[in-house]
Amino acid sequence: MEGLEFMEPSDLYNMLQQSTVFSCLSDPNYLLLIDSRKRHEYNESHVVTAKKAPKNEDEDYVIPYDAELECKQNIVVYDSNSASFKDEGPAVECARLLWEYGSRNPVKILKGGYEEFSALYPFLRTQKILFMPRELDELKPYPTEIIQGILYLGNWRQGNAAYIQKDLKIKGHINCCVESETFFPDPGPNLLHIQAEDRNDADLYSQFATACAFIDTQRQDQKTILVFSLLGISRSATVIIAYLMHHFKWTLKEAYSYIKECCSTIRPNRGFIEQLSKWEGDVLGKKTTDVSDPSY
Repeated sequence: MEGLEFMEPSDLYNMLQQSTVFSCLSDPNYLLLIDSRKRHEYNESHVVTAKKAPKNEDEDYVIPYDAELECKQNIVVYDSNSASFKDEGPAVECARLLWEYGSRNPVKILKGGYEEFSALYPFLRTQKILFMPRELDELKPYPTEIIQGILYLGNWRQGNAAYIQKDLKIKGHINCCVESETFFPDPGPNLLHIQAEDRNDADLYSQFATACAFIDTQRQDQKTILVFSLLGISRSATVIIAYLMHHFKWTLKEAYSYIKECCSTIRPNRGFIEQLSKWEGDVLGKKTTDVSDPSY
């Protein structure tokens, strides 16, 4: 349907977690999240930062007074459980209105609606209706989800926050920081410590096979894994790219593009990209990705 497309719950989860110095949610033009369910359902609980879709006296959806649709980078609508355009539920009706009245990008509809999203991410439910700018600045993002319910990418704070381990049910950890001072016990079957500086001449390549074997073992034991480094953009991202290439037999280009969609701020240094290129040759038997491309 023109101007409308469905998005997976994990995509909305990652959209809510994007950050630089502050959460991207503190940017008023980053995301307009609309809840098209009934008022009492919204009041009972809704996705964090979601606004109730307003209606007129005839119970028709209207544009929120402060929507500024043409300025919004992302517009997402959800109802209780719409999963396809065949449902023609409230989310589709509301999304169509937002598209027709000026959204510059396709309006996304949350697949499975609030029911599926809240079941997967109950910690992102809230009754809070209004967030002040300072409150949005102080939001602490969760790690981004690379493989749903299995593999996450984070920074040092996220790797050491007890509530994050609990909410995401993290059991396995790969610490890519030089520092070993964490609240975790000494390295064991559930903790792999890869000590590497974030420098072009640092060696991560020799650890790729070990990291992949560790993640595979954790997955076989049905454990959720978090890979983290200081900022969560270079060393940890490199290790996860190496794993995606190993597990899915993806090229470096495919793995890099995928993880970039999950976490827009990743930026492995040039030395790590060269090491991933070498790893591509090991995994696929040949190098296919042109790492001289400035996008890497």
